[in-house]
Amino acid sequence: MNAATQANSGPIVGIDLGTTNSLVAVCDARGPRVLPDAAGRMLVPSVVRFVESGGEKHGGAKVVVGHEAREQAADFPATTISSVKRLMGRSLADAAADLPYLSYSVVPGEHNTARVVIPSLGGERLVTPQEVSAQVLAGLKRQAEAALGVQIDRAVVTVPAYFDDAQRQATRDAGRLAGLEVVRIVNEPTAAALAYGLGVGKTGDAPRLVAVYDLGGGTFDVSILRITPAAGEGEMSFYEVLATAGDTHLGGDDVDNALMGLLARDLAALGVPPPSAAFKKRLAREAERVKVALTDATEVEARLTLETTTREHTRRVTRGELESLAQPLVARTMDACHRAMLDAAKKLRLAPDVRPTLDAVVLVGGMTRMPLVRRSVAEFFGLDPYTAVDPDQVVALGAAVQASILSGVTRGSLLLDVIPLSLGIETRGGAVAKLIVRNSTVPCRAKEMFSTSIDGQTSIQIRVLQGEREMAEDCRDLGVFHLRGLPPMPAGIPQLEVEFLVDSNGVLNVSAHERRSGKRAALQIVPNHGLTREEVDRIENESFAHAREDMTRHRVVDLCVNGRLDLKWIGERLTKFGALLDASQRQTLETLVARLRDTIDAAEKDWRSANPDEMHRFKEELDRASIRLQEISITQSLKE
Repeated sequence: MNAATQANSGPIVGIDLGTTNSLVAVCDARGPRVLPDAAGRMLVPSVVRFVESGGEKHGGAKVVVGHEAREQAADFPATTISSVKRLMGRSLADAAADLPYLSYSVVPGEHNTARVVIPSLGGERLVTPQEVSAQVLAGLKRQAEAALGVQIDRAVVTVPAYFDDAQRQATRDAGRLAGLEVVRIVNEPTAAALAYGLGVGKTGDAPRLVAVYDLGGGTFDVSILRITPAAGEGEMSFYEVLATAGDTHLGGDDVDNALMGLLARDLAALGVPPPSAAFKKRLAREAERVKVALTDATEVEARLTLETTTREHTRRVTRGELESLAQPLVARTMDACHRAMLDAAKKLRLAPDVRPTLDAVVLVGGMTRMPLVRRSVAEFFGLDPYTAVDPDQVVALGAAVQASILSGVTRGSLLLDVIPLSLGIETRGGAVAKLIVRNSTVPCRAKEMFSTSIDGQTSIQIRVLQGEREMAEDCRDLGVFHLRGLPPMPAGIPQLEVEFLVDSNGVLNVSAHERRSGKRAALQIVPNHGLTREEVDRIENESFAHAREDMTRHRVVDLCVNGRLDLKWIGERLTKFGALLDASQRQTLETLVARLRDTIDAAEKDWRSANPDEMHRFKEELDRASIRLQEISITQSLKE
């Protein structure tokens, strides 16, 4: 690195130069984060359209990059270049298997390397894959500069683990053409592991084996890594790719195509003529929408306006149908995982019948959000995969971590030894129930039982929080997930067990299990991302400053919630069995019920006006006075 480069005070960014989409990220004191464009979009389509007017200048042509280029691809197939990563550093013979999947022409150039043909630009023009990739990189460079407000000249760029020297050099050349010094090329699976901090460990720790399962829009690969922690203070961990396997023509696009086939067969059965090219494009977009929606929903309605009429065709698609279509494709990825594990076992010199024991499995690529994929990966490897980091962003974030190491920026691994801030969930009334308190040693686990406060709830929303304050509004929101499909039960009857587990890598796994119905849900989070040490100190100091009022408010909220349940249960029994009480007992109960209700109403309007000791006393007096009513209720229920 020359003196001019060393003097450059601008950050080194991390770039995931993907086949389908690309991202740029940075890692500073707040941790790694992806830099959005002006519209707030994180993903940039790796698509370039060469045009005769408008766009960015490129030699004798002009170009449009990203979202606009992808949206116009169907109208300009010959001049819109996508998936050019398949051609990087390859000869025409090497790329022969990829050519049928491309909408543009590819011919041999110097040394028989692949060249892209661009027509209608003052005559036919040949462009190298590096030049096309450089346009994507230049767009990411401009995006990073706009987001950070500084000039960007250096980047860490990721490539697939199977890329050879020629492909890696082609990637460096693309960076140079884009005005970027590529200071390091990092394998994509290594970057994914870096994003989770899997290489961070204590000196003398045993090496870790990690599988990285990467299923994107058009490609799949799986890598088995051996990560050896740093030998001493200030030294780097060592990442070694033991084995890799995959399929360069297997991904989310294939699932979309299978779903398109299902919808097209429906239309054919209705007598609809074969679809035109424009209608196929709409069909593809609808298939993708339905696939994405079925990640969370169990059933989605597909809608298509027919070409020959204004009539709309609708069809319910279930998750089960989608999984039946995707199962053969997912099975192919499992075959590749099997091959990779066998190769890793040989590299580790294990006996033929011994499988390597993995320490972690990381998911990469948007298709890994599909429940079928996650179940299949967990079953094959015998481990719950890491999903806390967005699978579309994990490689770019890891590249940014590597960039921060190279630039000397200290990455605060806040959760490696102890939990810096308490972790909990929001309860009724906006209070926080802390399950793991700050300064707990990692790894750690905590469980707590909860229930509902409303009759007939069929779903429960669980909001995970981090912080030291007593109310959810004053804490950091880490994520929300839902436990759905509960049978309707009276308030207080469901038995909801919530478990928090922070593993040795600082990943928080939150799970919820309703014992009566057996329903389960889970969420995975990396709670240290985005916090500096200064912010942790500030949060702690604020908790000390507001401790008294926070505790009072929390107590008032809990008394209101529990008091409302008492009023509900006692009120129902008073209505049903009140006639069996002595008149004086009934009158006493009605007076105490009214007093507690008025007190709770006032507290909910303004918690500061409430006296929690008085509220507690009113609640206790009502509970004691209702004992006779509860006895009558039990006796009558047994008789019935």
